[in-house]
Amino acid sequence: MYLNKVFILGNLTRDPELRSLPSGRAVTSFGVATNRVWRDQSGNKQDQTEFHNIVAFGRQAEIASQYLKKGSSVLVEGRLQTRSWDDQSGAKRYRTEIVADRIQLGPRSARGGEQGDNRRPPADSEAPKEEKLDTIEYPAEDVNPEDIPF
Repeated sequence: MYLNKVFILGNLTRDPELRSLPSGRAVTSFGVATNRVWRDQSGNKQDQTEFHNIVAFGRQAEIASQYLKKGSSVLVEGRLQTRSWDDQSGAKRYRTEIVADRIQLGPRSARGGEQGDNRRPPADSEAPKEEKLDTIEYPAEDVNPEDIPF
């Protein structure tokens, strides 16, 4: 039995690019950066960033293109795929990408702005005003538990 499964949790490095295949099916591609932090043998903090190419098809592609922006947090579940082609000079080129089976959007800011935007609003901005909700006024009734038939 073989398994080709990838889980990536990171931030977008560029806005998704939505295109259509000749068949009309939507396809989008975007990049995700992940990082790994560890301490080396001498106790110094080390940081390594990896960049991943993601490809999504169909409805996943449309959703990613609509809701994801550069800097957004995203969880991608998919499989690794390497494709090859000959470039204009005739050299063989390779590209390894993650073909997304499932995309989960990261947290959005409470202000409804860009995803991944953790900055505070300027101090001179007003706090949002609470809106009064329409409520149903029920008449006051005294219910006697002995009047309930069960």
